Amino acid sequence: MILTGKSLPRRTFLKGVGAAVALPFLDAMVPALAAPARAAKVPNRLAFLYVPNGIDMRNWNIATEGVITGELPRILKPIEAFRNDFIQLGNLTHNSGRALLDGAGDHGRCSGSYLTGIQVKKTTVDIKASISCDQIIANKIGHETRFASLELGMDDSRQAGDCDSGYSCAYTNNLAWRSETQPLPPILDPRVLFERLFGTGVVLSPEQAERQARYRRSILDFVTGDTKKLQSSLGPTDRRKLEEYLSSIREVERQLEKAETESVQIDPGIDKPYGVPPDFAEHFKLMSDMMVIAFQADLTRVMTFMMTREGTSRAYREIGIADGHHPCTHHQGKTDLMEKVTQINEYHTKQLAGFLQKLKDHQEGDSNLLDNSMIIYGAGLSDGNRHLHEDLPTLLIGRGGGYFKPGRRVIFRRETPMTNFHLTLMDRMGVPTEQFGDATGPLDPAEFS
Repeated sequence: MILTGKSLPRRTFLKGVGAAVALPFLDAMVPALAAPARAAKVPNRLAFLYVPNGIDMRNWNIATEGVITGELPRILKPIEAFRNDFIQLGNLTHNSGRALLDGAGDHGRCSGSYLTGIQVKKTTVDIKASISCDQIIANKIGHETRFASLELGMDDSRQAGDCDSGYSCAYTNNLAWRSETQPLPPILDPRVLFERLFGTGVVLSPEQAERQARYRRSILDFVTGDTKKLQSSLGPTDRRKLEEYLSSIREVERQLEKAETESVQIDPGIDKPYGVPPDFAEHFKLMSDMMVIAFQADLTRVMTFMMTREGTSRAYREIGIADGHHPCTHHQGKTDLMEKVTQINEYHTKQLAGFLQKLKDHQEGDSNLLDNSMIIYGAGLSDGNRHLHEDLPTLLIGRGGGYFKPGRRVIFRRETPMTNFHLTLMDRMGVPTEQFGDATGPLDPAEFS
């Protein structure tokens, strides 16, 4: 590549009819003759991965505070390879999730308050929550990316008894809230997410849409001209990065086609959106692979992801559990049900491990995508049997651009508001906020650095 003072714009797209593929961070985006201070800054990212129905805390909490040593608890063993990439936080509490007022049911309160810190309730007029912290961030920095935020989920279709009442479903099904009465429903179908990420918004005629569907052409075929033109101007390192990135998109397309075929052949016994795989792990992989691509291409810097709705009674037959998740958590001390809850929790962290590995594999400047992210993995309940809202299971994974020093367990004062953690995250995303929910102030930086 010829060195000049010019650089490739950070927000460059490969374009074609009905397609727009954003590029990952490339060396060519930094001017060759620029001073270090002018170099393109790698952005920080934030994603909340929410687990329903609480977690078996006996097999979650690391025994001692400080640097993580020794064997990890059973539920965390699937992410053993990332023990030096996460901080386990203890004693964070959502007092607003408790039944202090007439509310939306315990499961509705725990998820409805998870990112808002507000006591959620049903009024005589409408539901009442508050703007969530992810949307506060999106309102400030969202203009810098194609999507201010992305709201994703893995809805397993509504089961009888999953919602305490009709209005409760608004809370159990959503994490992100634009205002006190306006939730942002998550995208559940991988095909819908794919087309949102890589479509241009161009309206195709019925004939064009039918032809495109019939031939099932890769979206990358529509940008072939732009791709070849760009590749000819890149150096070897950037060409390799671009090829790996485009290969990951093709792999998602292949998985989508496979999932859509299986959705026709397999009857799961419940209504499924078009393109949703019948297997939880396949569904998670499709959604999380696209989350990686969205962060890699800087399509957004803020995401929420519900690993099925709060209060779900989903069965996990793929790991031999035919009982519903929610009923299992109300085990009343029965060892067989407690074991099933632990197995479900392990299954979830096993899926998490694959997502984290993909983030870590993507080099970005002198670091990687995981180091430049803050992945929050946790639940709005601790003990699902007793519906406890204190000592919420919470992992902070990644370094937040070098701010956090992971590989530790940090235990805060009892009843420390979870919203104090939210203030810390907002600050790291460049959106310092003085008041949020029931917060008393950001967490002490000395606990992390």
